[in-house]
Amino acid sequence: MRWTVRLAESLLEVAPDALVVTGRDGVIRLANAAARDLFGRDDLLGRSVDVLVPVNGPSMVPRLAAYMEGAHPPRRPGQPLTMARGTGAQFLADIALSVVDADDERLLVATIRDTGAEGFDPAQSLLASIVQSSHDAIVTTDLDGLVLSWNPGAERLYGYAAGEMVGRPKDLIIPVDRRPDEAEIRAIVGAGGRVDRHRTTRLRRDGTELAVSMLVSPLIGPDGRTVGVTTITRDMSERERAEARMQVVLDAAPDPLLGVGEDDRIVLANASAERLFGFPRSDLTGMPVRRLLPGGVRTEAGPSAGARRRDGSELPVEITLNTLTGEDGLITLVGVRDMSERLAALAEQERLRAEAERQKNEVRQQRTQRLESLGQLAGGIAHDFNNLLAVILNYAEFIVEDGADTPFALDAEQILRAGRRGSELTHQLLAFARREVVRPKPLDVNRVIGEVQQMLTRSIGEHITLGTALVDGLPAVVADPGQLEQVLVNLAVNARDAMPAGGHLTIDTGLVHVDEGHPAVREGLHPGGYVRIRVSDTGTGMPREVIEQAFEPFFTTKPSGEGTGLGLATVYGIVVQAGGTVQIYSEPGVGTTISILLPGSDAELVTDDAGRAVRPPGRGQTVLVAEDEPALREVTTRILRRGGYAVLSAADGVAALQLASEHGGPIDLLLTDVVMPGMLGRVLAERVLHLRPSTRVLFMSGYAQPVLTSNGILDPGVHLLEKPFTGADLLNAVADQLTAAL
Repeated sequence: MRWTVRLAESLLEVAPDALVVTGRDGVIRLANAAARDLFGRDDLLGRSVDVLVPVNGPSMVPRLAAYMEGAHPPRRPGQPLTMARGTGAQFLADIALSVVDADDERLLVATIRDTGAEGFDPAQSLLASIVQSSHDAIVTTDLDGLVLSWNPGAERLYGYAAGEMVGRPKDLIIPVDRRPDEAEIRAIVGAGGRVDRHRTTRLRRDGTELAVSMLVSPLIGPDGRTVGVTTITRDMSERERAEARMQVVLDAAPDPLLGVGEDDRIVLANASAERLFGFPRSDLTGMPVRRLLPGGVRTEAGPSAGARRRDGSELPVEITLNTLTGEDGLITLVGVRDMSERLAALAEQERLRAEAERQKNEVRQQRTQRLESLGQLAGGIAHDFNNLLAVILNYAEFIVEDGADTPFALDAEQILRAGRRGSELTHQLLAFARREVVRPKPLDVNRVIGEVQQMLTRSIGEHITLGTALVDGLPAVVADPGQLEQVLVNLAVNARDAMPAGGHLTIDTGLVHVDEGHPAVREGLHPGGYVRIRVSDTGTGMPREVIEQAFEPFFTTKPSGEGTGLGLATVYGIVVQAGGTVQIYSEPGVGTTISILLPGSDAELVTDDAGRAVRPPGRGQTVLVAEDEPALREVTTRILRRGGYAVLSAADGVAALQLASEHGGPIDLLLTDVVMPGMLGRVLAERVLHLRPSTRVLFMSGYAQPVLTSNGILDPGVHLLEKPFTGADLLNAVADQLTAAL
């Protein structure tokens, strides 16, 4: 076989797609390198096509034979089929079939692609087709046999140039004994018929005869009448049969294939190359390859190469290279794949990812703005509302204490309960809006869970089983212990409400390492080690639309009057303020899992004292009270005097400062509201300390933001009594400050 046949075979070896050629008997005649790699075996030649499909499936041989014998288009577009590798592993493939007549044998060409492989493009597979090759001699004549056109294939086949034949009788290439047959064929075609696969002989210019196979069809003019004859002729000599067979197989390949000589000129191209670059094959042959591939082909193969079409447009391509030594020297075999659609798809994916990230950032920013607005609103409400609650709670306590065992005392107890509920609601609102006073310390989350477990058991009821799975050796987390307990209680109560008929509630802990790819990083978390607290229930679960709003303030699915919509909102605010994040996984009918991530710390754990010492009553120490709310100033004064203290009271900072400068005796403690008109409590404290350096300072506020850091923590040296407070809270805080001064 000549080197051109070897060249064609080698081009098939670099084709990107798997190509398998079989006959009617189902025996594999050819399998290229891509096919051997796809199926993971080098022993395909000579074997039945049944080795390509699962062993427990039906035989493919009779199906292929029936397909080749029946009526069908020249090419069947890609169809799905389950195939098997040499290891037995199955995969779904896309197969395009082409039937090719070569010599005395009909062949089936299968182009196979793994649909799960990266870069698979079904559209490209459907576009691939078997076309008539310029290798064939294509000649048109009028009805009298005069040549109208003569293509390069006819020049190569017969040895006559087009200029020598156009306008001359076609009989020059027809042996004398075959001319009557030719006249009969022209008559059949002139009547509108056609002649398929007609075998005959023809003459070359040098007088030698050659066996050919012809397809003869009518040449139709603009008016629809038959004006001549078109003949497609193929040399059936051994060399030509082999070359034609390989050329047809090459043309069945969906990707462009080129052969490039040592002079960097193209010596062979397939039909896909014609379609991609826009040149006919006759123009491609002999063309410098740099006209198509400006970077040349003497470089490593890869996806970054560029190609240029006939119209000057450029496109990205991926090339594969191989070499072959032929009669005319070294040939570089080039497989070319258009990467335009793939790169466009990747660019679209990147655009969609960026758009999704932008939308996430917008949602996150909007949420932050809503939180900030809510925080400002909550602060304004909390300042006045907590003042009112402090008055209500303390006057109710006076009634309970002074009217013990009377109906009035029982009524006052109801007032106290309602007041405490109002106080809890205000604290939840401030916690969600991150305006709550935070007193963080290094904590052992397992210990906090253990301490609150009994309270949780009482809260959820006997119809729900509470279990824990706590991992030992976890690092500390820096958080407010009271707030962490509030988080656990809120989650337990939510879980209880989701399990009205009973169920299981589980709290477990663990250590999670968050890297750059962790989903929590997209929520603003920094990479590092985090302690995870997970609360899971077997309740009714939540649909996606509820999950998306679960952390929104005042959102609740409970009936009116049974929920405030601040439970999960409060959890979110507390956890985020502690530097962590909260995630929800839930399915309707399955249950809900809330996962909390808090940053780990190497700080030393803080253990609380065994019990709080009983504070002694006042011994006549002087307390200067600065409070702009008259009712609260009155009740505060009354509590302190009943507690054994001497009290100076002022309605604002200016009046308090005047008392501090005019009072002849000592002032042991300044008890001042944080937010007052005219002068803030902090400014008042600074000026009083300038006058009386030994005076202790205790702030009181229902909205302490002016004395908090940006993280919601009290500034160093600041002591705060939060409103609403009870009489016991007030007396203990005052005693603590005075005792600390000793």
